Amino acid sequence: MARGKIQIKRIENTTNRQVTYSKRRNGLFKKANELTVLCDAKVSIIMFSSSTGKLHEYISPSISTKEFYDQYQKTVGIDLWSSQYENMLENLKKLKDVNKNLRREIRQRTGDCLDSLSMDELSLLEQEMDQATKVIRERKYKVLTNQIDTQRKKFNNEREVHGRLLHDLEARAEDPRLGLIENPGEYDAMMGFSNIGPRMFALSLQPSHANPHSAAPTSDLTTYPLLF
Repeated sequence: MARGKIQIKRIENTTNRQVTYSKRRNGLFKKANELTVLCDAKVSIIMFSSSTGKLHEYISPSISTKEFYDQYQKTVGIDLWSSQYENMLENLKKLKDVNKNLRREIRQRTGDCLDSLSMDELSLLEQEMDQATKVIRERKYKVLTNQIDTQRKKFNNEREVHGRLLHDLEARAEDPRLGLIENPGEYDAMMGFSNIGPRMFALSLQPSHANPHSAAPTSDLTTYPLLF
């Protein structure tokens, strides 16, 4: 059964269009390779996919792309590279002019190169400088405000810590075991260390009841922590 003839028009379905492009591209490259081998021809094919934007190229193995187009220019009598070179030079000139203008504007904002400016240009430059100064000042005030807020929060935190320490100190002062030593001769002091730092203690020997099994009286050792 003969295959129906395909109508040559744009395929609207994106997937079908991409599949057809891939199949026919491979077939075209295959034919180009056969033409190169059978007829010793130099063939170059460059294709862009409108769907993906990818470049696909075939060039005969016996020649490079540059050599192929150099020979094409020589045969046809045109110079593709010179026109491209001229476009590049023109683009380079435009970029240099832009760079020159930008450098002049920067120098003008530092007070240089003002002699060539007219009154209108000077007025416009003044307005731009005033606007820039306004933006810089607003940013400076914002940074300053942030710094003040940070210092205020730090101060409030330190004041809260100080309040807690003061409250703890007052609570300790109400403890009957803590206080000033009225009769220093009755106490011996010693320094001890713990995981929270050095601590000072007062030691007091108080007489206790006599031991019925011992003839000599004994003493109880009482330790009082001191605020230090």
